[in-house]
Amino acid sequence: MITKMRALTIRKHAQEAGVNLETVRYYERIGLMPRPHQTPGGHRNYEGEHVRRLSFIRRSRELGFTLAEVKELLRLVDARRYTCAQVQRIAVRHIADIRQKRADLRRLEPVLAGMAAKCKGGQVPECPIVDALFATGSN
Repeated sequence: MITKMRALTIRKHAQEAGVNLETVRYYERIGLMPRPHQTPGGHRNYEGEHVRRLSFIRRSRELGFTLAEVKELLRLVDARRYTCAQVQRIAVRHIADIRQKRADLRRLEPVLAGMAAKCKGGQVPECPIVDALFATGSN
């Protein structure tokens, strides 16, 4: 539930958006989140719009958008002159990245499985996985 009328503490703000408290601070530091108004005592007061924006960022990150892509999306939204085509280009570019990562993982899985199969899981500090990772060249 997004609170619209009362100011929220940073902890409550993080809880309502479903993120860690340090995540809020980090997003403020890197400019994804605007700094909220502060009380004379120095406490941050977050409003419903902060929760809405933080939820947007959280959901974008859950979908695998990079911080740079989230910044790009928010820049378009903040300018209030974005088109669906602009947002679609970012999404299509992201889909291409996902497909590439998926292909890379498919290639890596049998290599790592082969390494793990060679490992006996013993108690001595000799391990074919470590040896393979230190080896030069490709397997």
